[in-house]
Amino acid sequence: MDLGLAGKTVIITGGGSNIGRGITLGFAKEGSNIVMAEIDESQGQKVAERANAIGGKTIFVKTDISQRDQVEAMVKKALDEFKQIDVLVNNVGWNGGSPFMDKSIEESEKEVAINLWGPVNCIRAVLPHMIERKYGAIVSIGSDAGRVGESLSTVYAACKGGIIALSKSIARELGRRYGIRLNVVCPGLTLPGDPPGHYEPGSEEVGEKSMWSYPWYSEEKIQDIIKKAYPLGKIGSPEDLANAVLFLASDRAGHITGQTLSVSGGYSMI
Repeated sequence: MDLGLAGKTVIITGGGSNIGRGITLGFAKEGSNIVMAEIDESQGQKVAERANAIGGKTIFVKTDISQRDQVEAMVKKALDEFKQIDVLVNNVGWNGGSPFMDKSIEESEKEVAINLWGPVNCIRAVLPHMIERKYGAIVSIGSDAGRVGESLSTVYAACKGGIIALSKSIARELGRRYGIRLNVVCPGLTLPGDPPGHYEPGSEEVGEKSMWSYPWYSEEKIQDIIKKAYPLGKIGSPEDLANAVLFLASDRAGHITGQTLSVSGGYSMI
């Protein structure tokens, strides 16, 4: 299916590793122009080079999305380079992964700054342009934790639930008058490796390994638990998420807004 994304300009936050990396390469295959807003310069440059070798044009802009001035500068760079912004993908996320009462206030504040204020900053920065054009699609990466709750991820889950509500609310505000669509894709546990579904500890292509950071379980034990708990019996890959994001970002999904789609092997069925 031709998604019609060739030549479209897409901002992807956190596009240098894990799910964001899969999304970046997915848009590159479609021939999109990509602005990768990534805080890790080394990883961002590496993935941008790979995306450019696939198709379209990708530029890297070092950005801390929790800082509004950096987000606004990144959006200005996108407009200077490509003259328009068609799609925003809010992908950046961070989970401290500890019991609520063991988590410091500082760690909780960091989770809120990255997982909630970051997407708010990005949405506010792109909307004036999208409103002027009466066109735009915003896809945010949520989490099934934000739909059903999750122990050891309380503040993270609260932020992701907030992203779902934020997206629905803005979709209601702007859909009728400006045709701007907002949707959310919720992963379950997703392996970051390359190729999809393959994980090699220490691989430079992977970047962070935060999803395996629980000290009381080995990586193999976590995978075994997940495979038994998920109805499809397997853990997702970045490509699984990218496929959903690409569709919702495209005009093929032009009659879909304010929706939340779980791409999690059936972990939640809401």
